[in-house]
Amino acid sequence: MIRKHGAAVAGCVVAGLLLTACSGGSGGGEESRSEEVGFQTEGLPIVTERVNLTFSGQKSSLAPDYSEMELVQQWEADTNVSITWENLPETVYSEKKNLILASGDLPDAFYNTEFTPADISTYGGNGTLIPLEDLIEEHAPNLQKVFEERPEIRAAVTSSDGHIYTLPAAEELGIGAVPFFLSINKTWLDTLGLAVPGTIEEYEAALEAFKTQDPNGNGKADEIPLSFINMWWCADVGDIMAALGGMPDNLDHRIVRDGKVIYTAAQPGYRDAIARLADWYARGLIDQEALTQDDKTYLAKGKAPEPVLGSYVWWETEEVVGPERADEYVLLPALEGAAGRLVGRANGGDFGDGAFAITRANEYPEVTMRWVDRLYDPVMSAQVSWGPIGDMIEENEDGVLVQKELPEGVSAGEYRQQVAPGGPRVLLREHFETVVLPEPRAAQRVKDLEELYLPYAEDEYYPNVVFTAEEIQEIASIETDIKALVDAKRAEWIAKGGVESQWDDYVAQLEQMGLDRLVELYQQAYDRYLENS
Repeated sequence: MIRKHGAAVAGCVVAGLLLTACSGGSGGGEESRSEEVGFQTEGLPIVTERVNLTFSGQKSSLAPDYSEMELVQQWEADTNVSITWENLPETVYSEKKNLILASGDLPDAFYNTEFTPADISTYGGNGTLIPLEDLIEEHAPNLQKVFEERPEIRAAVTSSDGHIYTLPAAEELGIGAVPFFLSINKTWLDTLGLAVPGTIEEYEAALEAFKTQDPNGNGKADEIPLSFINMWWCADVGDIMAALGGMPDNLDHRIVRDGKVIYTAAQPGYRDAIARLADWYARGLIDQEALTQDDKTYLAKGKAPEPVLGSYVWWETEEVVGPERADEYVLLPALEGAAGRLVGRANGGDFGDGAFAITRANEYPEVTMRWVDRLYDPVMSAQVSWGPIGDMIEENEDGVLVQKELPEGVSAGEYRQQVAPGGPRVLLREHFETVVLPEPRAAQRVKDLEELYLPYAEDEYYPNVVFTAEEIQEIASIETDIKALVDAKRAEWIAKGGVESQWDDYVAQLEQMGLDRLVELYQQAYDRYLENS
């Protein structure tokens, strides 16, 4: 998102949108040159003369330039298509994405687009992103098969105008149903004579003991009782807030109860939870960098030379603290709190859009679609997720891919980000039996979900609904400013306090900004989804 570049840039952006508006839905503004480079509709290479394309998008801060990955190098050798990768870490890309989209210097495609529904509607409608359904039908047999086997995946990537502007990513394992796994240092608990907490009060007492009783025994006050990443998909305190105030939070600040959409950040339980977190922060029970750190900083703390991390939120233990300390930590169950034992559910589902998009600047759309369709072959999808066969995964005696034993001291999660680009791929539930077995850590987390969290999860969640173009534009016009205010006040209140005294004015401001209308828009789309399900 562009935060400040002045009126001149804003004028250029508007002018750019006006100039391209006439090409919406045309399939791109450039004449295809695929035949000039010896495009082949089947087999490899895809072209007989090398084609050079430029891709933009997001990548993990832990990942190298994609061109350095063995798998990506193999793609180039197989296809004769060379990619210049301009993918950026999340924080950088989020600030530059809209400027890239609105510029006159577009990449040929976006890989890991992170496009919002408003992005897709706006830039699909004005012709910046080209419609893909005809290209899919003609040149993407792997993706076509996915659509036939899971029509809901096609529905998830189809815009309200009937066009497909972005391609899917899916791992149908169900592991994202509850995103926030809370772990605690059992070795420290044992040292201090404390049981594994079962209530929010017992957890708070453990944090206080971690802060004041030197559980790592080094004579320094270096312990971090609780660390997290504010508003991060798998590292936020949304479920701790459920225990503190009876209102789970998520990155959308949106839940469903009894068929009604609720905006969490305007509820009294949210206020109460923020007040408690502010008290913890002031007492030093919360990592003072929790509100600003990125994943790279976060994942380094648990691997410090001396153990300093008391508890944290993340879905996999070794990724945070390293294999050598993994046995020192245990998962906390859903904590008894203000509304009993309660955890929130992630919105959406196993299917997502926005994995890949082709722009109007692309002179080789057929080549590009054939290139990306290879990633939807199930065996290749497994490699997109976990890296090339022979590196992180290998075939077992049944011909099914399994995770290899990793070198000592190597975390599967961090290593995966270094060798696998992620992005466009689909692995259906049956593929996790016939093509690739779940990672051991993923299989364990499915079991943990079933035992520790799903019995206490919210009954409902907000699914992948289809919005009309009008709804998308109105939601974007309201929600952008509301979410910016909510997220800023959340961090400010945790760090500095003041939520109780400022609450009424804050809620009034949200209402003035259109919160009731925003909830109404989400509700009508949800009701329509239920009617059509």
